[in-house]
Amino acid sequence: MTETPTPTPTTATHHPYGTPDTPHVTVRGEAHLEVDPEIAHITITLTARGTDRRTTLDGLTHRNTTTLDLIKSYGDAIEKLETGTLTINPELTRHGRAERIRAYHGRIQLTATINDFTTLGDLVTRLADHDLTRVDGPWWALRPTSPHHAAARRQAVREALQRAREYAEALDTRLGALLELSDTGTHHAPLGRAAFAESMPYAAAARGADTADVAPINLEPVRQTIDAQVEASFTLIPPALG
Repeated sequence: MTETPTPTPTTATHHPYGTPDTPHVTVRGEAHLEVDPEIAHITITLTARGTDRRTTLDGLTHRNTTTLDLIKSYGDAIEKLETGTLTINPELTRHGRAERIRAYHGRIQLTATINDFTTLGDLVTRLADHDLTRVDGPWWALRPTSPHHAAARRQAVREALQRAREYAEALDTRLGALLELSDTGTHHAPLGRAAFAESMPYAAAARGADTADVAPINLEPVRQTIDAQVEASFTLIPPALG
């Protein structure tokens, strides 16, 4: 008895670049948005110096407590407050063949995130009035969860779809189905930055009057640029090219 051979199943051939029956079109969509920043970051560096380790540490601790109390007094305007590095380093001097400790240097760094830019100017002014205090920033930014990121992505998709439709119209046909949508990146432009470090003329002028009488520094936020790009592939209804 002869057995009937089992037919081998056929595998559909994949055509990543389309065929005459199902042509493809691949386009890029881009978006470039310019928006106001939502937050600003500043770093505060506190220093202390003393002839012994304990005195230096006590001075640094006092300065850190005073600074933290000032920043926290601004309430909800401070979105985040973090302590970074703390260092106590001996300064060595050489006497003959022996090395001796001449002094100790202490340093602590704080990072604050502020969401009220009117508060920011006042805070920077008051911090700069403190002895042995350096303020760097602000670095303007958007939150990672900002709706502006999603808005840029949506705009990039809409542009890709519009481009694909224009190509289809040029061929006197229309789009069929979406084959693939690829996010090629959402990028932020470099953040704007200004720097404030205590200088002798400024510090002397500030300490010559009551802190409450010192006008807040006027800081103009730097607008942020968001770039989004996507690539999209569509099938086309086969056009009549004859």
